[in-house]
Amino acid sequence: MVDATGPGCDRMTVFHCDAWVAALDEPAEREVLAAHRALMPHTMHRTPTVGGADLVYIPVPVPRGQGHPEIADRNDRALRAALGGRPLDASVVHAHVGLPSGWAAIRNARPDARVFVTEHASFLDKVLETPRGREMYDEVLHRCTGFLAVGEGVRRPLVEAFPHHAERIGAISNPISFDQPRSAPVTALSRWLFVGALSDLKGVPLLLEAFARCRADDPSLTLTLVGEGALLASLTARAVELGVADAVTFTGAIPPDEALRLMREHDLLVHPSRKETFGVAVVEALAAGLPVLVTRCGGPERTLAGIEDAAGLMIDVTDDPETIVAGYRELRARYPHGLDLTLAHKTLADRYGYAAVARSHHGLWFGDTEPAPAP
Repeated sequence: MVDATGPGCDRMTVFHCDAWVAALDEPAEREVLAAHRALMPHTMHRTPTVGGADLVYIPVPVPRGQGHPEIADRNDRALRAALGGRPLDASVVHAHVGLPSGWAAIRNARPDARVFVTEHASFLDKVLETPRGREMYDEVLHRCTGFLAVGEGVRRPLVEAFPHHAERIGAISNPISFDQPRSAPVTALSRWLFVGALSDLKGVPLLLEAFARCRADDPSLTLTLVGEGALLASLTARAVELGVADAVTFTGAIPPDEALRLMREHDLLVHPSRKETFGVAVVEALAAGLPVLVTRCGGPERTLAGIEDAAGLMIDVTDDPETIVAGYRELRARYPHGLDLTLAHKTLADRYGYAAVARSHHGLWFGDTEPAPAP
C-alpha cells in the first residue's frame, strides 16, 4: 500500500502501532503505562521505508486477554503519548482496519483532516461482537471522510450492523505488485505452494490430506507450506503418518519478498481457505505467473471474476479433501492449453496493480472523488 501510493504524495509517514502483549496485574500495568507515556516522546525515530515514506514504530503495551475495544483504546493512548498530545500533522490520515487503527486515527487527527479507513480484517465479527466494539466502530464510520471495504465479505456485515452508514461504505482494492515476472513459465503442476496461516480457517489440514492422496498417484509432487500457526506440530506429525514428510516443507514465517520469490519458483498455488475477504496470496501468485487452485471462499470470486478459467480452477468449500483432489486432477488435465495466464496477469494488473490502486487513493485523498460503491 505504501509502496504504491507514497510516490504520489509530498510527504508520507507510517505510524506502526505494534501490540506488545504481556501478562500484567493492575499495579504493574500502571507502572508500565506511566513509563511508556514518559519515554515515547523521546523515541520518535523516523526510518526511511518504501515509497519514499518514513516509518515511525510505536510499541503498544497490552495486558494479555484484552478485547478489540480495549486494544483500540490502548492504540489511541500510545499514539497520543508518542505525539506528545499533539494531533497528527497531516491533512490526510489513512488507517488500516476500523479497530484499532481507525479509532486511533480519528482520535488523533486534526479537526480539519480528511480521515480514510480501509477495512480488510478477517476478524471483523470479533470486533463487532461487543456493544462497546460496535459503538466505537459506529463512531469511526461517522467521523471518517471515506470508508473502504476490500470485498463484499467485509462490506456486507458492516452494512448489516450499521445500515445508517450503508451509503458511506465504498469499495477499494488491495495493491499488488506485477513487476517481477518469473524467469521461466510453469511446465508441470508438480510443486505445490500454500501461503498463509497454518489454521483450519485456511483449510491446511484438508490440503495436506489431499496432497498425500495426489502424491500416491504421482510421487514427483512436493508441497511447501509458508506460514506459521497453532497447527504446525499436528500437521508435521500428520505428514509423517501419511508418509509424505519427505515431500512436505514447512518454512515458518518468512519475509514477504521471500514468499514472492517462492511463488516464482513453484508450479501451483493451492489455496483451500474457508473464508477470505480479498485473498491477496491468490492475486500475488498470478502476478508471479503461477496458476491457482482456490476455493470459492468470499474474496476470490470477486478478485478473479471473469478470468476464473484463465487463472486456474475454483472449487467449493467442503470438509472433504477429495474436493481438492478432484480439482487438482481437473486442472492438471486442462493445463496448459485450458488456461491463459497472460490474460489473467494483464486483467489483474489493471484491477489491482500499483498504478490502478494509487490513482484511486490519490483521487480520494486529494481530489473530490467519492469512494466507489461496492459492486
